[in-house]
Amino acid sequence: MACGDPLDEMDTESPCSGVLRDVWLFLDNEMDPENRAKVQQHLDECSPCLVEAGLDQKLKDLLHRKCGGDRAPDHLRKRLFAELRTVRVTSVGDDGIEQVTVQTVTVSDRTTG
Repeated sequence: MACGDPLDEMDTESPCSGVLRDVWLFLDNEMDPENRAKVQQHLDECSPCLVEAGLDQKLKDLLHRKCGGDRAPDHLRKRLFAELRTVRVTSVGDDGIEQVTVQTVTVSDRTTG
């Protein structure tokens, strides 16, 4: 299938523009099965889109290899967890009086043992 130039930004109705708009969802496996099958079929039949999608996957793989193991410093993580333990919500009621709600939130750090 030769759908056309996937990089033609003027043609917003082409199948290519829809596929390339959703290619990150497809690559991240975040699509429902029906739409994923449609995108897969389009990529199987449209070599320009397949090339474009392949470049995106390579970029994602590279970013994952180079940045995937980064972890925030322990002092920053501790400070964030401390801040997340209490949530304070301030709002103004219909009567114009400020109302404060305090909730305790439990946060677990599953990355430390």
